[in-house]
Amino acid sequence: MNELLYEWPFPSGACIRIVHGDITEEQVDAIVNAANERLAHGGGVAGAIVRKGGPEIQQESDAWVRRHGPVPTGSAAVTGAGRLPARYVIHAVGPVWGSGDEEAKLARAVRSALQRAEELGLRSISFPAISAGIFGFPVAACARILLRTISDYLREHPAGPVREVRVCLIDPTTAEAFRVEAERQSREPPQGAGAIDGR
Repeated sequence: MNELLYEWPFPSGACIRIVHGDITEEQVDAIVNAANERLAHGGGVAGAIVRKGGPEIQQESDAWVRRHGPVPTGSAAVTGAGRLPARYVIHAVGPVWGSGDEEAKLARAVRSALQRAEELGLRSISFPAISAGIFGFPVAACARILLRTISDYLREHPAGPVREVRVCLIDPTTAEAFRVEAERQSREPPQGAGAIDGR
């Protein structure tokens, strides 16, 4: 059972929630997969999503790449969610740490996933810590950028369809880092739109 650690409400009625648990069990319209450019879902979050959701997620991903080519870093593609509780999987490609301009690339990946959710008219979406696993992105920096990008997006789209953005983390240490960062950011005065170069 996934555990709510922190709730960050916005004046628009939207909310960010930090959750400790398994993203494949999230009861949301879409979960975000931390994908690679070829949408080859072997390990980490991606592997867990395909194991739980079924081979059709990988099959749809392969078909997407055949049609459109690899998904560039900072972009996102959408497939069905197979047997998962969610309706869609949004495959966001974050940067490998050390590849250069990583913070802006991560912000673009997060924003791309939110844009895909908005295009689909979704109300709820759940993110993992994109790039913080095998891609080596430091957890504290990942939490800062991911949460800042989500909060900026919600403030910029107060009437948008996305009402609930969850960040679901299976590792308790990572979940606590995100909880602390969400609490810190929620107490700051809002920054100007585009605080991170991630449009």
